[in-house]
Order: sequence, then structure tokens, then C-alpha cells
Amino acid sequence: MREVEVEIISAQDIKPSSPTPSHLGTFKLCLLDHLIPAPYAPIIFFFPSLALSEIPRNLHLLKQSLSDTLTVFYPLAGKIKDDFSIHCNDEGANFVEAKVKCLLSEFLTKPDLISLHNLLPCDLKIPKESYVGSHVSNIQVNVFDCGGIAIGLCISHRVLDGASLSSFLKVWTNKARVGCADNDHKEVVKPELLMASSWFPMNDDDGLWLRNSSMAMWGSMFKKGQFETRRFWFSNSAIANLKVQMVDFNSEMVKSPTRLEIVSAILWKSFMDASIAQSDSDCYNNNNTQSRRTCLVSHLVNLRKRMKDKDDDLCSSAENAIGNLLWLAFAKSNVAEDGNNNKETRLDGLLKKLRKAFSTIDDKFVENMRSNHARKSTMLPSLNIKSMIGDDDEDSEVECLGFTSWCNFGFYEVDFGWGKPLWVSSIGSCGSVFMNLVILVDSRFGDGIEAWVTLDERFMGHLEANPELLGYAVLDPSPLAISNKLDYGSPALCKM
Repeated sequence: MREVEVEIISAQDIKPSSPTPSHLGTFKLCLLDHLIPAPYAPIIFFFPSLALSEIPRNLHLLKQSLSDTLTVFYPLAGKIKDDFSIHCNDEGANFVEAKVKCLLSEFLTKPDLISLHNLLPCDLKIPKESYVGSHVSNIQVNVFDCGGIAIGLCISHRVLDGASLSSFLKVWTNKARVGCADNDHKEVVKPELLMASSWFPMNDDDGLWLRNSSMAMWGSMFKKGQFETRRFWFSNSAIANLKVQMVDFNSEMVKSPTRLEIVSAILWKSFMDASIAQSDSDCYNNNNTQSRRTCLVSHLVNLRKRMKDKDDDLCSSAENAIGNLLWLAFAKSNVAEDGNNNKETRLDGLLKKLRKAFSTIDDKFVENMRSNHARKSTMLPSLNIKSMIGDDDEDSEVECLGFTSWCNFGFYEVDFGWGKPLWVSSIGSCGSVFMNLVILVDSRFGDGIEAWVTLDERFMGHLEANPELLGYAVLDPSPLAISNKLDYGSPALCKM
């Protein structure tokens, strides 16, 4: 599809409906808020609309309910003060209204992933330093010619991770649906805004060593070059078939592997296959011999369910904690000349490596992260790429692949009163610097996983032609095709 044309209609600040108390004027970030280098984790929700005449009412509803929600999530109505805090000045969330000059069905038939940037309220290519003094929350409501709506969110990653964003959306949608006849009136638990900073407090020294170490780690994983973003959709039946294949490999496979683990394993294997193929091509063109290669995979892990404490029930309260309660699990595999004959590069071997990596981030690990005495010695080794690679592989070529997951956050349950999303999307990466990255997202009916994969374009060329991968995944399907349980004859969709 051609690049979509988006016209900005208006922009305003939506302020909290009640002022933030003066003693809460500065919101201190927690130590782990310095782990993620990206200023935002952009996300877009695409909704059908019943009629164009309802758009003004829907927009008013969004603004009013957002105002009420910002009273609860008061840091989101502030501005970024510095690397360590948010100025909770009640200036509000940046709220942009825009018109998209095409039909939603036309756009979703074959979405241009770079055009998705036009549906966001922020330019993600500006220097990171420019975000100091900017809004914590940025929201753009895009109205298509048919009345369909896409809501693009850029909320500071310094304040929210995926689980926190889910909590914010639950409160916002609950307030928006108060007057709806079909509202289920479920009580939404209020967020725990100060828990993360109490569990992982940050003094100046902590902030500096973690920030510097994490920036050095991410810096070694980012690279310059040409790259592409493609989408691979795995149905639950395909994931089940993959699980059977892993059982056939090894009767001692990982017990009850999750969908996330299985999809991560096949994408990891496909990435290594691409690395081997590209290495063969480079060696042939340069008349060189193939070198030993190491693949290092990182996976962001939600710490909330890994917290235990003798004195208080962290397990329940952590679910509602706001902040970046995340850490990185790493797994490594070596790819030698024997390629697929190497036992550790088989799917079952990679699955075991992933499970082992996840298992290291347990309640004892989190307890050490919270300890003043053990914090630094626990966290620093996880941020040292050289130590993770090891002396034996010091001379090998290293390829890094990062994973993050939006699964099980209930993003397809987001409903402001006119229905749930048709599609929840990330964006196509752009710019001159990139990281080999996979974002895993639930599909609409929980019947699969959509993987947003950004790779070096040479690697992507091998990946999108990999017969093993394409035996389980559909490449760049229409979001409407993924939502295969839709009634395409319904009035709502006919108007798109």
C-alpha cells in the first residue's frame, strides 16, 4: 500500500481532572527505569467505528476519561525533568487529533509498516537528549475516512513497561465505559505508583553505574546499516506442531513449553540459519574461510511474578506496580561449520537454553537485586556482553538478537465503549541505527502470536525465504486475515 496521508487537525494538553498534591510534585524513577534505552515503546490500537456521526462523542469521551485517569496516574500528566525524575506539574498529556485520508479496511489489507509512524504523536528519530522537558504521555487519535479509529500511544518508557501500560489502559477504558449499557462494572485495582522505587531505590551512584553499564551493553547490540521489519504470524496449531516436532527430537524436552518459548526458539534457529547463510555468502565473495560464530539472545523478563518476601505479600501487590520491573535473560549458542548438524542449534536444544535462561531470573535473583549489598554484583554480570560470551568464544563473530513480549497483557481487551481492537500493532523501524529485535504480540482472538522482526536486510532476505520457518509462520498477513473470526458482512465493517 502507498504511504498513508495523515492531516493533523488539533493538539492540546489534557490535564488531570483533579490537581496533584504538592507533596507529590516530583516522581522519582526507580533503579530499573534506567535499563531500557528507548524513550518510548510505541503501540497503536485500531478500532472500527459504527458511524461518522459518533466520532465527536467518542473523542469527547476519550478526553474526559483520560483527564480522570491522569488523576490516578499523575506522573503521566507531567514532564520529564531529568534522568532521575518526573516533574508532576499537571501540564497534562499531549493529545493530538488527526484525519487519515483512506479507509481503514484499505489500510489494514496490506499495511505499510513505515507509514505507521504517521499515526504516532512523536517523531522517534529525534535525539534522545531532546526528550528532557517533553511530555511523559503523548496520544494521537487518528480518524479514517470511514470512521475507523487508530489510537497511537507514545508514553515514556522511563515510567511504564508493558505491564504498567496495561494497568493504565484498564483504568482509562474502565472510566470511559462508565456510562455504557454493556459495561461489566468490574472494579479496577488502582496502580501502586511508589512501590517500584521502594523496592529498587536509586541513589546517584546506582543511577550512574546502571545507566552507563546498560548503555554500553545496548550499544554493543545496536548497529548501523540497512534493515527491514517484517511480520511473521504463528497460529496456535502451528505452535502445537512445533511442540510435537521438539518432542520427536528429544523425549527429555522442556516440560510444558510456553507459546512464547516455542516461537522464540524457532525464530532464534531461523536467525542462526540466516547468519550461517550470510557467512557462507560473504566467505564465497571474499575467498575467505568460514569462522566460528556465536549468537547471543536476550529476552526481557517481567519480574512481578518472581517477587517473594517474608514480610509482605509482594506477589499480589507487584501485579499493580508501575515502573520498569524488568530484567534481561541471556542465552548463547555457537554455530560452527557443521551448522544444523550441531546438536545445540536444534529446536529442542535452543528451547532448553531459553528455559534455563528464564529460570535464572527467580525469586532469589530478585531478592539479591533488592539487596544493598548484593545488588551490584548480581546485576552487573548480566550487562557485560564479553563475560556472557566467554573466553572460549572471544575470537568468534558475535550476532545479537533481542526479544520482548507484549503477550498476556490484555491489549486486545482494550475497549473504550465502541468495541475491541481489530489490530494492535508496533511500527516498522526506521533511521540509520537498529538492533536485531523481535516483538511478540498476541493475535486478536488469542489464537496465535504475531512476531514483529527487525533485522539486517541481508539476514531478513534469508529469513523470509527459510522453508522451515515458513512451514509454521505466515509472512506479512493482512491484519484482517488474522482476525479470521470477524463477520465481514457486519454493518460496522462494511462502512470501513
